Amino acid sequence: MPRKVLIIEDDKNIADLMRLYLEKESMDCQVSNDGLEGLEKFQQFQPDLVMLDIMLPGMDGWTICRKIRESSKVPIIMLTAKGELEDKVNGLELGADDYITKPFEMKEVLARVHAVLRRYGEEEQKEKRLTFDKLVINLDSYELLVDGKRVDTPPKELELLYHLASAPNRVFTRNQLLDEVWGFDYFGDSRTVDVHIKRLREKLEGVSDKWSLKTVWGVGYKFESVG
Repeated sequence: MPRKVLIIEDDKNIADLMRLYLEKESMDCQVSNDGLEGLEKFQQFQPDLVMLDIMLPGMDGWTICRKIRESSKVPIIMLTAKGELEDKVNGLELGADDYITKPFEMKEVLARVHAVLRRYGEEEQKEKRLTFDKLVINLDSYELLVDGKRVDTPPKELELLYHLASAPNRVFTRNQLLDEVWGFDYFGDSRTVDVHIKRLREKLEGVSDKWSLKTVWGVGYKFESVG
């Protein structure tokens, strides 16, 4: 079965170009140039991947991403002419899987599409639930239980915590985490990791003396577990 890709992009030239290249990769593509129509097509088409522009008529990309994440974990790659870190963090916190800034080379787009689909396929085959003292990280249901209580956590925060906790006591650099959790390693974006770690610590501080999120100065972060 070919992978299904929904392209929600109001620039028809860009949308048609992406469709042309993705169809050459044997993918089944649909295009929408309007946000509201794009959300409707998402429900009807049930794609394996969404390529989502931010500035759209009808409904903006932020809102579409939020609405998709209410019911689906399908991978989303955000497309935008803006390159500010705040926009990237915003999209990733809403649950986007990657972020491409215009103008872009189609070679880069194809590489990111294949990487996201590969990562998503690998994750679907694994059991995605980790349990520690007073802590349950469940990526199947996207739930974080802290001392028996469900704690609302943005998708990327949960994915970052899961990634660290999947390899207890292993130290990850910021660039490794950007590449392995977010799927990109743009220069200057390491603050994204720091912001997410800070917010996770606010939720987890002092819960248990058997594990903790540790900063390894000059290197990165680790999920320290003492049993």
